[in-house]
Amino acid sequence: LWSEIRTKIVGDGKPRVSGHVAYRAVLPVEEVPKEVCSDDVVLWAGPKTHLVHYKLRRGELFNIVAVFHSDKYEEGWDAFGDPEELNKRFQNERPEVHMLLDKIEDWRMWVLCDREPVKYWSKGKVTLLGDAAHPMLQYLAAGAGMAIEDSVVLSKLLKKNNGDTANTFKAYEAARYLRTGRVQTTARIYGDIYHASGVVGELRSLMLSGRSPTNYEGVAWLYDGI
Repeated sequence: LWSEIRTKIVGDGKPRVSGHVAYRAVLPVEEVPKEVCSDDVVLWAGPKTHLVHYKLRRGELFNIVAVFHSDKYEEGWDAFGDPEELNKRFQNERPEVHMLLDKIEDWRMWVLCDREPVKYWSKGKVTLLGDAAHPMLQYLAAGAGMAIEDSVVLSKLLKKNNGDTANTFKAYEAARYLRTGRVQTTARIYGDIYHASGVVGELRSLMLSGRSPTNYEGVAWLYDGI
């Protein structure tokens, strides 16, 4: 997202500030109330907010990420969060959400940013991959996956072209820009869906309630890229 090399190659200025901020905390799993201590990835969606939680490190830790809209921040990375602001944003959410929020004393905060999709990210003997090439919001949890795909495609093309970087980089960009651009734009859409309110929020909840926890048809394309 903050790649200095990108500024030399693409030159598209500062990242786009989404207006969303994420607060993250981790608890030992034994401190998590049993009512919300699920083995699944669980997302609680509400107007301009959502909270997601899941287990880490073989079930020893419990990761909690609370996201909400805020115009308070221009940009930032890994700062201390403001519990008062967080509690105000989530004051009307379900009791299960507050069971977790009430357990946390210290939060780390990130301002969520991305960039517009681009078609080219190479110059001379230098190319970009991952977030330097196509930074995206976290709503599809796909940033690391896209970087891995980039590296696989790039390595195969380098081998195919016998190390010819000019032809390799051109083919690499052509193979990747539409897919990564789709993930970037779809992540934004998912953020809108998670944070919908009114009738749109009710429709979201109705549609999701009809799907089983193991139904991944809507995002199957995300896991079949190469």
